[in-house]
Amino acid sequence: MALAWQPQEEGLVQILTLLKESQSPDTATQRAVQQVSLKFKITWYVECKLDVCDGAFGALQKICEDSAEVLDSEALDRPLNVLIPKFLQFFRHSSPKIRSHAIACVNQFIISRTQVLMMHIDQFLENLFHLASDEDPEVRKNVCRALVMLLEVRMDRLIPHMHSIIEYMLMRSQDSDDGVALEGCEFWLSLAEQPICKDALSPHLPRLIPVLVRGMKYSEIDIILLKGDVEEDEMIPDREEDIKPRFHKSKTHSQKHMDDNVEEDGDSEDGLDDDNSLSDWNLRKCSAAALDVLANVFHEELLPVLLPILKETLFHQDWEIKESGILALGAIAEGCMNGMVPHLSELVPYLITCLNDKKALVRSITCWTLSRYSHWVVGQPHDMYLKPLMTELLKRVLDPNKRVQEAACSAFATLEEEACTELVPYLGFILETLVFAFNKYQHKNLLILYDAIGTLADSVGHHLNKQEYINLLMPPLIQKWNILKDDDKDLFPLLECLSSVATALQAGFLPYCEPVFKRCVSLVEQTLNQNMANAAHPDQFEAPDKDFMIVALDLLSGLAEGLNGHMEQLVLSSNIMQLLFQCMQDPIPEVRQSSFALLGDLSKACFQHVNPCISDFVPILGQNLNPEFISVCNNATWAIGEISVKLGSEMKPYVPMVLNQLVVIINKPNTPKTLLENTAITIGRLGYVCPEEVAPMLQQFIRPWCASLRNIRDNEEKDSAFRGICSMIGVNPGGVVQDFIFFCDAVASWVNPKADLKQMFYEIFHGFKNQVGEANWKRFSEQLPAPLKERLLANYGV
Repeated sequence: MALAWQPQEEGLVQILTLLKESQSPDTATQRAVQQVSLKFKITWYVECKLDVCDGAFGALQKICEDSAEVLDSEALDRPLNVLIPKFLQFFRHSSPKIRSHAIACVNQFIISRTQVLMMHIDQFLENLFHLASDEDPEVRKNVCRALVMLLEVRMDRLIPHMHSIIEYMLMRSQDSDDGVALEGCEFWLSLAEQPICKDALSPHLPRLIPVLVRGMKYSEIDIILLKGDVEEDEMIPDREEDIKPRFHKSKTHSQKHMDDNVEEDGDSEDGLDDDNSLSDWNLRKCSAAALDVLANVFHEELLPVLLPILKETLFHQDWEIKESGILALGAIAEGCMNGMVPHLSELVPYLITCLNDKKALVRSITCWTLSRYSHWVVGQPHDMYLKPLMTELLKRVLDPNKRVQEAACSAFATLEEEACTELVPYLGFILETLVFAFNKYQHKNLLILYDAIGTLADSVGHHLNKQEYINLLMPPLIQKWNILKDDDKDLFPLLECLSSVATALQAGFLPYCEPVFKRCVSLVEQTLNQNMANAAHPDQFEAPDKDFMIVALDLLSGLAEGLNGHMEQLVLSSNIMQLLFQCMQDPIPEVRQSSFALLGDLSKACFQHVNPCISDFVPILGQNLNPEFISVCNNATWAIGEISVKLGSEMKPYVPMVLNQLVVIINKPNTPKTLLENTAITIGRLGYVCPEEVAPMLQQFIRPWCASLRNIRDNEEKDSAFRGICSMIGVNPGGVVQDFIFFCDAVASWVNPKADLKQMFYEIFHGFKNQVGEANWKRFSEQLPAPLKERLLANYGV
């Protein structure tokens, strides 16, 4: 082979030393080497020695991954201006390794839209298309990665070639190399987010959908890794490394809505993690996720293609194919629900029989898929679907296979959320099963069982407060509570569970409340003390894990909510108010969030102990009305409202500390619904106790105030807020004139206001009508939508 370049030995040694040191564990050495090597602007010629070239490219790829910004910096005279054109030449190198390195290097600069790459974008695309059918899997992988990123960054350049790219990705999604197939499958996830998805993909659905369903089938290696042939493993203890770390979600105060059955944050478990021991993203999960997102783009249009495939797979003799069909049916549940409804009366009973399949992996995926249709199940006559589903699902909660236990517990928690008080007639049976599982489960599933019990308590509320249920449920929970040490992270899910149980049981929790209260206070105090020790002597004391304190604060909130006035004695004999003052000033937002939730609950339960601290507490609440920390701001806002109602006219000196910021929040675009609702309620409550102070600002918030509260259910908080708005209109009627139509709409949202509140609304409507005169009122009422006009006439005679 003729060589165009013979390196001097000294120079070669220098370069190889640099490359070696670039892998140094010392980051300072790495950084220095990167700077030097970049300044060298190492370039190669196409026919350099392959072994040197490959090694250098490998190192350069590493530098591109770690120092993408540095390579484009003016300080180094933008090395990329030389490197990108050089990389593009290497796309056509005879060695597949070099081709692969070259694409991987360029790929590092796509998402950041690096200027020099954008200038060479057409050449880049041309070279990518040239490599489309490369025989090397690593090259094909990197081509797929590039095209997926270009969808986000340069869709304009891909559109003319979209038909060919989709054809190419269809082939890659079926590649004989699983790694390439996974990269190809990622394309459908990205394309689904693009506005052109529907038009571009419609003609290809008949070929794409079968590919995705085939991709959902467990591979042989998956089955080996999942021990798919092991049917009974309930006696085998879990390995600690198999238990994922758990993160506590701090308490947030929110309102119930008239259309509550809809998940607001959409973070429900997607069930594609039914195979946790394959925690890596794989072709099966990616294919299922792609079908899920495409179902949300195409909805019922998918079904003519998908239903024949489901008919074939769901009833297949081969269990792996049957299992993939059940997964596909679950994946489309959200996007294709309307189109699936006519088939569910046949499919749901079939799935319930699949809960008894002899293969554990079929039983576990069936649990998940049924949970995806639980909203429909709950809406049908109980005897037809809910009762058989619940009976079989509870059998699976006690399955001899741990994966099935986990899937059944999670599915049952979803069913609890959907069914709520519909489950009350079956509580005894449910509790007997869940409590039996306490003695059966290994470590990992025990943590999921706590969730299922907590969700049950949240769903059925005070219906749980029956002595027979308490006698079933509390002994195993308290036994676990007594065994766990204060530094055991298993306390997190147990405390979360107890918080829900305490809130639901109300006075039924009294026999257990004192030791639980004392331990929570102790956990908060220990964490604060360890934090102070660490701040003073970081070399001697470790920083505490503040999650212990957060979970303890949330359980105290649950106690206050459930026990109400019974909290008084517990708070009296503790230092919780002093500890709360410290927690409210913690630098960690989640600590402040939980502190403010507890302050609000204590204000409701035993205000006599909060009152002496008000002058210290309210300024801190005011400082936390920062919508950048949504949940902190939300709970601080709610606590201010609860304090106002208890403090009455004595709230007057504190109104200036909070009102302006609340008005800013309610007018801020893109503010989350929960925060808007709590802000509106708190402004209304401030106006209820101090109308003279708040009413002058009425015009600045009345429109968003009305819009925020029109959808929430009748309750005490809504009641006090509307009394406040009526009082403020009394003080400043001019403040509502321009937006009176919004006020009419908000009042019409009441289903059953108390008689005296209804009278207030009546007086405001008739006062306005008399003020403007019959003719003007008629003109105004003609602008109102017909349903609103009818409600006002029927309820208020206007």
